Amino acid sequence: MILADILPKDLVCMPLTATDKYSAITELVDLMASKGRAERRDELLGAVMEREAQRTTGIGRGFAVPHAKTDAVRKMVIALGKTSEPIDFESIDGKPVSLIALLASPANSTQEHMQALTTLSRLIMNEQAYQGLVDAPDAESLYHIAVESANGK
Repeated sequence: MILADILPKDLVCMPLTATDKYSAITELVDLMASKGRAERRDELLGAVMEREAQRTTGIGRGFAVPHAKTDAVRKMVIALGKTSEPIDFESIDGKPVSLIALLASPANSTQEHMQALTTLSRLIMNEQAYQGLVDAPDAESLYHIAVESANGK
């Protein structure tokens, strides 16, 4: 999976203004909607929040991947944000989060959705990519580090 195909440059935000996980999710959903990537903002937000209520998407190492499969989006898309200060995301490792990748996929795209989640997980487990994302000084750098690292460059 080519991350650049599902992570548009205009859906990278740094810094996020959110100070808690629910406002961070809302901020990324609003970004998707404002850029025309989500047709039904409220439906997308509800689906992501419903998934988050089932189990945290804070996967550890300061990274969270809130996600949902919903027909509020026509095609799979990711919005990536970095907070100025780490926020509590009820992560599995108990550590706060500063990197958040919100993944939205059409309801019938289970296999592609899982591939995207795997791609994001591998990205954060790659030590060089992880450190680059943590140290990124701006949204453009964050975007380039993410897409280049995910594609093995």
